[in-house]
Amino acid sequence: MDKEESLRVLQKIYEEDPKDEETKVLLVPYRDRVTKVPIRPTPQSKLDQDKTHFPLLPPSAQHKPNIDLSFLRQLRAILLRIVLPPGSWDGKGASPLWRSREVGVLTLHSAFLILRTVLSILVARLDGRIVRDLVRGDGKGFLKGLGLWFALAIPSTYTNSMIRHLQSILSLGMRTRLSRYVNDLYLSSYPNLRYYRVSAHGPTSTAPEGAEGKDPKEPPKTPGGLDGVEQYITADVESWASAIAGIYGNLLKPSLDMLLFTSQLSRSLGVRGTVLLFLNYYGTVAILRAVTPAFGRLASVEAKLEGEYRRGMGRVGRESEEVAFYNGGYRERDILTKAYLRLIKHVNSIYKIRIAYEWTEDFVIKYLWSAAGYALIAVPILFTRTKRSLGLQTTPGDEAREKAGRDEAVAGRTETYISNRRLLLSLADAGGRLMYAYKDLLELAGLTTRIYTLVSTLHQLPPLETPVIQAGEEIADPEAIVLKNVDVRVPGGTEENGIQEMDLVSDLTLTIKPGEHLMITGSNGVGKSAVARVLAGLWPAFGDSPAIHRPSPSSSEIQNNKFRKTLFVVPQRSYMVTGSLLENIIYPDTYNDFLKSGRTEDELQGILESVFLGYLKEREGGWATRKEWRDVLSGGEKQRLGLARVFYRRPRFAVLDECTSAVSSDVEGRMYESAKALGITLITISLRPSLIKYHTQLLTLVGEGTGKWTLQRIGTPEERLSVGREIEALEKKLADVEVWEKRVEELERMLGAEKWDPEAEKAEAEATRVGRDVETVEDVDEEPEPINDDFDESTSEFGAPSVSENGSEAVAITESMLQE
Repeated sequence: MDKEESLRVLQKIYEEDPKDEETKVLLVPYRDRVTKVPIRPTPQSKLDQDKTHFPLLPPSAQHKPNIDLSFLRQLRAILLRIVLPPGSWDGKGASPLWRSREVGVLTLHSAFLILRTVLSILVARLDGRIVRDLVRGDGKGFLKGLGLWFALAIPSTYTNSMIRHLQSILSLGMRTRLSRYVNDLYLSSYPNLRYYRVSAHGPTSTAPEGAEGKDPKEPPKTPGGLDGVEQYITADVESWASAIAGIYGNLLKPSLDMLLFTSQLSRSLGVRGTVLLFLNYYGTVAILRAVTPAFGRLASVEAKLEGEYRRGMGRVGRESEEVAFYNGGYRERDILTKAYLRLIKHVNSIYKIRIAYEWTEDFVIKYLWSAAGYALIAVPILFTRTKRSLGLQTTPGDEAREKAGRDEAVAGRTETYISNRRLLLSLADAGGRLMYAYKDLLELAGLTTRIYTLVSTLHQLPPLETPVIQAGEEIADPEAIVLKNVDVRVPGGTEENGIQEMDLVSDLTLTIKPGEHLMITGSNGVGKSAVARVLAGLWPAFGDSPAIHRPSPSSSEIQNNKFRKTLFVVPQRSYMVTGSLLENIIYPDTYNDFLKSGRTEDELQGILESVFLGYLKEREGGWATRKEWRDVLSGGEKQRLGLARVFYRRPRFAVLDECTSAVSSDVEGRMYESAKALGITLITISLRPSLIKYHTQLLTLVGEGTGKWTLQRIGTPEERLSVGREIEALEKKLADVEVWEKRVEELERMLGAEKWDPEAEKAEAEATRVGRDVETVEDVDEEPEPINDDFDESTSEFGAPSVSENGSEAVAITESMLQE
């Protein structure tokens, strides 16, 4: 695959699956070929079926996870509804787990775990047999046992390698399934938009749906407020998948070891030794459970602090230019250091807690169990009937048979000791791993609670509902956008979260017909962008009987092989997608959508020319160039590229939320004319008076907590009436001219000046200065008189009275007002 083909694959990303319309085939360039990975999104019916299986957790369960029934229910829901079922399951009925790839890997992993336990028992028996033959001096038997030892080594090493490999495959598969499910749920389209509403910074509330005392006229409160969703979806999902895959092996293998090893040992230990063995189990569990801290809660807090530190680092990377302008590196360093120290302090506290726990754990498992093992091995020899079978009491006979019997007894005891010791060591190791697994289970409980909280919160977010105009109400123009009795306010405003619930705009009623362009203006913070959010459906409409009507797309208006978009919003902060220059123009369409639409690159070049970015293709290296456009383009270029998306999609209505604030007025006006020529009805949010002439309606928001607004038409009798009012106000000011003139005369009389003329005063000052110079020349031979005798404190440098100078300034100011 050459470089050109590689760029084409990177731009195309995926292709449609001819066998399944919903499945997409992801194209992954690898070395000199392309790997095709089929991706099937989770059906909406499956998500609807799963919603009832993920109710919200109470706060106590979220903050204090533990190994209890709640943990088992959470784990069961995640495994049986998301991770283990096959991707083609629609969520109805029983899950066909036997068709799942993950279940197949899990079954194979279990088979190898059982095989390793069986091999461990065979190795223990063979170990005792080799030592027995060595004590007896049986060289043939010793060599035979050594050969069997090497024969068992081959499947044993292969089994250990496959267990580790299958555990990694299982972890990766579970992570992939969970990540795809969460991404399908999180990156949902309208009317869900969970990615917009689930964050703590979005319009969410922790009140559960259907809470008592809810006003039926108000839209439902939405659960949410997850802080650091990216930590949940990335790090927590990966940690959970690794933990669940590891805990399975750490539980199943030790459990099988303890079951089979105990069964084998009971044959040699007898009833008394078996009872002592179970007493050892019970004592170990009781001791370790008493000293085990709350690892689940500690792991949950650690994941949260890791997320806070990671978000801080990401924020500095995203806003690096703004931070650099402010020279705020030292401040950001302090913020990140504080977040890091909180994390390290918590991690150090975990280490301190583990010191006492691991000391107790090592003592119990390594030394207490070893001592118990020696005692249990001695039971068959010291207290049971096995003592006689091993030849500890002599038998009558000749000396040769007695010596052979003693040798055989020693060999038998040695074989029994070695085999039982091997089994006991393996049993101690299994018990130790089970005790370690309890700690891992607590950490898994914390991760499971976080994953379940994420999934349940996403599921329980109700869709955005727009109150529509009832069928009985008549709509004058079905193609218009109509708002009736809509109160605009910040969603989720309650006393608990510190947001005052007040109307930004009250009882808003307006109609935007095609071709009647609307401009929304007002001071900062009055709710201009909030109106745009309500129009776009991102915020709910409040009020007693609010209603919103948006025209539905018609099949006759097809753009880009899709219905022509009714409303398209261009925000002030331009979003630059990761991809090529072409993909940034057609966003949110994909390159495949562009190919299917039949549009050409020449059309895109024309669009760039209309927004005065015709040079961009040549400057950046072509349509397929992939860069970090957020850093490459200037603020004005990014805003003009946002308008290029409007020209590409040609919606019926376009909301321009101060999206040309960084563009010059002449370029801005020409782009507005181009948009109107394409038949796009503009809804502009701006403070620039120069844009009024491109609109037919003006919505002015008063703000100041009143929620008042005014709507007037531009170039109509209403506008002329407002101009007439302004003329009337100016005429009233002109009527006060006589009063101001009388005041000027009074000031002149007070200053003792009949008329003040600035030019005459300058001429008089110049003549006075020349006269003083002549007197100085004539009196040069005369003795100069003291300066104090000729100096008049009431005169200024130019011989004019100082009071008259100040008064003249007052008169000048008054006369300038008269001239205006």
